[in-house]
Amino acid sequence: MMESIKILEKRIGYEFKEIAYLRRAITHSSYANENKKERLKNNERLEFLGDSVLGLVISEYLYNHFPNLAEGQLTKVRARIVCEASLGKAARALDMGNFMLFGRGEELTGGRERTSILSDAFEALVAALYLDGGVEVVKEFVLRHMEPIITDAIHGKLFIDYKTRLQEVIQIKKGNRIKYEIFKEEGPDHSKSFYTHVKLNDEIIGVGKGRSKKESEQEAAKEGLKKLATDVS
Repeated sequence: MMESIKILEKRIGYEFKEIAYLRRAITHSSYANENKKERLKNNERLEFLGDSVLGLVISEYLYNHFPNLAEGQLTKVRARIVCEASLGKAARALDMGNFMLFGRGEELTGGRERTSILSDAFEALVAALYLDGGVEVVKEFVLRHMEPIITDAIHGKLFIDYKTRLQEVIQIKKGNRIKYEIFKEEGPDHSKSFYTHVKLNDEIIGVGKGRSKKESEQEAAKEGLKKLATDVS
């Protein structure tokens, strides 16, 4: 385990003072649930913190380096950078899937390659770096490892996630409201499926299923775009 941790630290380019942060960042809930005697903490709380830290770092970078971009443009570029697909790509570049700790069920169903899980793990890693080394360490890490993604986003080469595109489509008409609701969960904790519907005003326009809430929302948004006859290719 420690040898694997050291390899990951080298890929990250940072040596943790408190190695427990990194261990927690790579511990999926399925592993913690199957090894309750070890009293392990999974990476979900770190994911929550990392989402905000990452948003701040990217927002500050775009604000300082692109003074001519208006607020709406900055928001679009940031959405392209911090979306699930982009974060999953960054995690794959670090080969994070091979360092993750999974329960048997998640392992057998391809958790190591699932974009939603890799995206969450990347956010958890950002939080671990922030807690161990502070915001400057996070900035250095994010801007080094996400540089190609940031560059592509600025030049409009990255795909805008379905939720962002749907939001842009419905905003054409003033007063439109959009809302995502998880209406069903099924399966054990280590292999749960989430069902989401998306409402335009009070009408359901799309239903999605995914192995994470984010994934199910993306699928619902994709269906919503199809119903609104929007090109989502």
